[in-house]
Amino acid sequence: MSARILQGDCREVMATLPEASIDAIVSDPPYELGFMGKGWDRTGVANDVETWRQALRVLKPGGHLLAFSGTRTYHRMTCAIEDAGFEVRDQIGWLYGSGFPKSRNLDGQWQGWGTALKPAWEPICMARKPLVGTVAENVQRFGTGAINVDGCRVDAHDGASTARNPSMVLDTAAGFGKGQAMGGNGSDLGRWPANIIHDGSEEVIAAFPQAAGQSGPIRGTEPSVPAKGDVCYGFRDRVPFEKRGDSGSAARFFYTAKASRHDRNDGLSGMPKKAVNWSSGTQSPGTFQSPNTEREQRNHHPTVKPTDLMRYLCRLVTPPGGTVLDPFMGSGSTLKAAELEGFDAIGIELDPAYIEIARRRIASDAPLFADTSTT
Repeated sequence: MSARILQGDCREVMATLPEASIDAIVSDPPYELGFMGKGWDRTGVANDVETWRQALRVLKPGGHLLAFSGTRTYHRMTCAIEDAGFEVRDQIGWLYGSGFPKSRNLDGQWQGWGTALKPAWEPICMARKPLVGTVAENVQRFGTGAINVDGCRVDAHDGASTARNPSMVLDTAAGFGKGQAMGGNGSDLGRWPANIIHDGSEEVIAAFPQAAGQSGPIRGTEPSVPAKGDVCYGFRDRVPFEKRGDSGSAARFFYTAKASRHDRNDGLSGMPKKAVNWSSGTQSPGTFQSPNTEREQRNHHPTVKPTDLMRYLCRLVTPPGGTVLDPFMGSGSTLKAAELEGFDAIGIELDPAYIEIARRRIASDAPLFADTSTT
């Protein structure tokens, strides 16, 4: 495994990469909001069709693209991705409890009113380069086109089996609503990965309802129900399976990507701390932040994603031994995650200060990390 960091405008740098040389793209582009007064967050690059044309060119057929965006600007980025030739496959919701409202408070008779809601989730566009032939043919030829279901199943919090044993469920849509091809049969490996991911915070857990598992076992000798739809076999015996006795918040049905306290600054010992504009100020008027929040960080990039989250996303869409590209590398979370998952990785970043942070963060976990280069 190896990592390369290339400096420059991602559109220009991607144009130098070989066609169909990348297995997956996992990235956190600018949200084009002018976030915290940052100029790089208002250039329009994430909404530029040419950005995603170059991404499409370097991907292998069937290669997946995962790109974060903001709730206000997701549609602009996604339309550009689609216009570039990608097929939009899904949207993943990343739920978190650490957001604070960027709201301007009003005075006088309008006291108690504001201008924004508390941010609690970010959408991730899941797109795919068109296949060559069928999915099976594409996977056989290029290794891309499918997602890693078993590698991303959701574990039971209590360590128990999280779903019915597939050997005990009919491979048909008539049993239990969804058949094996649709994931409804379950697996002892864990629950089928969903298009919701969360950070496990108290705020997020509290937002989900309490939900118990099946309340009792189903036996094959019990009365069956009439078959529905186009099934013409009349009654079908129920398929036996043991109950799932788990209980608790429905948040357990979804993958939990926890962020450790040292994740942001891991590997940056000795680097000087710089101020991060977390709090209210002229660049971000009305932003609220706890008075106990540390205002200086060695990793001063304002939008660092948890490594665990990025590992999961890389694992979801990258075939074994594949190469992950991040055109908007920032402080290197995607490359760090890809290396930890055993993938090769290429990152592109315009700002040399973030490149140095990324280099150190990746090197702390990846002894095989290659030297950076520029274009």
